Amino acid sequence: MRKTLALAAMVASLPVLAFPALAEGVVRHKTPGSDFPIARAVEVPGGSTTVYLSGVVPAVAKADADPATAEAWGDTKTQTISVLTTIEATLKDLDLTMGDVVKMQVFLVAPDGQPADFSGFMEGYTQFFGTEAQPNLPSRSAMIVDALVHPQWLVEIEVTAVRPSVTPAAEAESPAQN
Repeated sequence: MRKTLALAAMVASLPVLAFPALAEGVVRHKTPGSDFPIARAVEVPGGSTTVYLSGVVPAVAKADADPATAEAWGDTKTQTISVLTTIEATLKDLDLTMGDVVKMQVFLVAPDGQPADFSGFMEGYTQFFGTEAQPNLPSRSAMIVDALVHPQWLVEIEVTAVRPSVTPAAEAESPAQN
């Protein structure tokens, strides 16, 4: 009992270690015969933690422009890059990466009665997903909506990421007890 208490006290005094999140065990199913950069389905193993990020909207792209104008916020590509950059930073704060994203919901606005700029969205999206550096693809839905909260916002994105259960190497390879 004393050994257990001493070990618990010693462990409690150690600094908290952050282990990098890897999408280990997550299975991403590609769509047969397609190179479209989304997964057909994603399987998440038991024991993983699911992390839901709230919807993220773009930051002002041009600070010297009137925020009530489209010029201040940029086009769909610019807004997509802004949103995904913010998501990437939030994930990093949570010790996750874009590679840990398993589900994405995209809300696109079609401004002034024009069709939504899905091509512009894809130009921004493919800078973050399906690249050589980050090949993990999420399952994804894209919806056209009438408007977002700010009249100049064209893109809002929600993501779900997975934090696999990570066991420190010391625990995984603990020697036999005497």
